[in-house]
This record gives sequence, C-alpha cells and structure tokens, in this order.
Amino acid sequence: MSINEIGVADLAPLLEAGARLIDVRETDEYAAGHVPGAVHVALGTVPEQVAAFRGDGPAYVICRSGARSMRACEFLEQQGIDAVNVAGGTLAWINERREVVTGSTPL
Repeated sequence: MSINEIGVADLAPLLEAGARLIDVRETDEYAAGHVPGAVHVALGTVPEQVAAFRGDGPAYVICRSGARSMRACEFLEQQGIDAVNVAGGTLAWINERREVVTGSTPL
C-alpha cells in the first residue's frame, strides 16, 4: 500500500486554506507543543475515532517524526479514508521555525 506524504512547507498553505490536520501523538506530547489547529487523536484511539478523520478532502496526519502518523494513515486508507502523512512530523515543523502552540486544545 502506498501512502501519500507531504512536507511541512507544502502543508502550511493548505492549513491556512482550511485543511484538516490530526495529531496522533500521546496527550502529553500534544500538550507540550503542536501545530496550531491540529486536532488530537492519540494513535491508540484511532480505530475508535475514525469519524474524526472523515470530511471533505484528505485528512493530514502528523506525529513527532512521521512513523506513527504513517501507521495511522495505513489504517485509515484501509477504512477508505484519504489520509496523507506529514513527512518529518512535528519535529520538521519546529525545525522550520514554524509556530507551535501548547495546551490540550487545537488553537
């Protein structure tokens, strides 16, 4: 199965245009710093929260470095959901000096 990937430079303008981003890291990781607007769905809960990934257009999925989000994308594709892995994850986002927010809410 081939999963689509996107880099953070290409993701940023999509997020500004309203694309959905879902962060599959653990709660403490998400709260410590995440991409603004990213919705939190921990990897272990993805099968029970598939509805959070459904919507218009693809669901962009991010984690720390891209491995967990890739696993989530593989599962989601099997469920018929168009999921795109964010290559390099939150670390790549931070390395490009992009904004991060803390706390348990997406904003």
